[in-house]
Amino acid sequence: MASRPNVLIIGGGIGGLFAANALIGQGMRVSVYEQASALGEIGAGVFVTPNAVRHLERVGLGPAVERWGARVGPGSCYFRHDGTPIAPVQVSDTSGWNATYGMHRADFVELLAANLPAGIVHTGHRAIGFEQTDNAARVEFANGATAEADVVVGADGIHSELRSYVFPPSKPVFHGTASYRGLVSRERLPNWPMDRWQMWAGPSRHFLVFPVRHGTMVNYVGFVPADEEMKESWSAPGDPAVLRSEFEGWDPRIADVLQQVDKTFRWALYDREPLPTWTKGRLTLLGDAAHPMLPHLGQGANQSIEDGMALATILGQVDTSRVPASLLAYERLRRKRVAEIQLGARQNGLRLDSTDVDLRVRDAEIAAHAEFRKRLYTYDVVPDAHAAAAALL
Repeated sequence: MASRPNVLIIGGGIGGLFAANALIGQGMRVSVYEQASALGEIGAGVFVTPNAVRHLERVGLGPAVERWGARVGPGSCYFRHDGTPIAPVQVSDTSGWNATYGMHRADFVELLAANLPAGIVHTGHRAIGFEQTDNAARVEFANGATAEADVVVGADGIHSELRSYVFPPSKPVFHGTASYRGLVSRERLPNWPMDRWQMWAGPSRHFLVFPVRHGTMVNYVGFVPADEEMKESWSAPGDPAVLRSEFEGWDPRIADVLQQVDKTFRWALYDREPLPTWTKGRLTLLGDAAHPMLPHLGQGANQSIEDGMALATILGQVDTSRVPASLLAYERLRRKRVAEIQLGARQNGLRLDSTDVDLRVRDAEIAAHAEFRKRLYTYDVVPDAHAAAAALL
């Protein structure tokens, strides 16, 4: 085979760092450029589901995920706001890769970066320009540096600088909801079960708790209606007293968590309409740059990992002459699935916050949603990516 493509990744979050691991695993030269001065994430949790765990294991990160994650399983449950059980939660698949973990975002970024060779990640580089020819693509950074490669991957989030080089700019969609997020140490909640994911639903709000950092911390997320003032803030410090008032009168277990909250962050929730294309020539998008989604299926990070595995699998089978066709094949493979999940996340948020339906109907829908989650978790993108690459040869 002629030379493998070399790849430039813009964005050092979960999606970009996983893609770097997967591409290196396929024998490619990779560089990652991150605008922040250091890698890191605001302290909050991410739920890592089996459709992503299998790919983390493929790149050799299974032991690190087991070490830093908190495995959840039976006992995970949906509840009504008063604590009445609704239905168990589908938290694993049946294909052999069946672990589901709560992860601290900072731990996740650290373990992904630590698995990369030295010199791969370059911080303090904010992309401000892009250009390409038939033979190469080039990124310009605010610090005056430039970088060139066969492939450029925009993994730079919902505010992606590179997205406008693929598709005309559009505004993110605000959904009238904000989330309060934070962490509480296990010492402050000694009786909390650290082996399960738990969600309390409606009316107009829902509340989620799951363990992170190998069961030493509880991650909580409270979803509440957002006013216009909150709409303007993508993320900001929140008021723990306001958060407690939002869930006053709910299941006492929620009050147990919120009584221990000293600091919380508040996010206004945005996504975008599904894009009709992610790719232009030697530039393609990945993760939130391509398909930002609401958190109501817990799939933002997981779908970025699927993206990275699909991209690496396809590019690993071709030489540099096939780059544009390969990126289009990656897009075709991924776009329909993530569009379904983007829209499904919107629908699930509305379902959880239902106020104008019979709760028995709502509860039946939540129970039936297990079938969708099973399809979501059992899907393995690698066989489809191999087929997509074979069609190019």
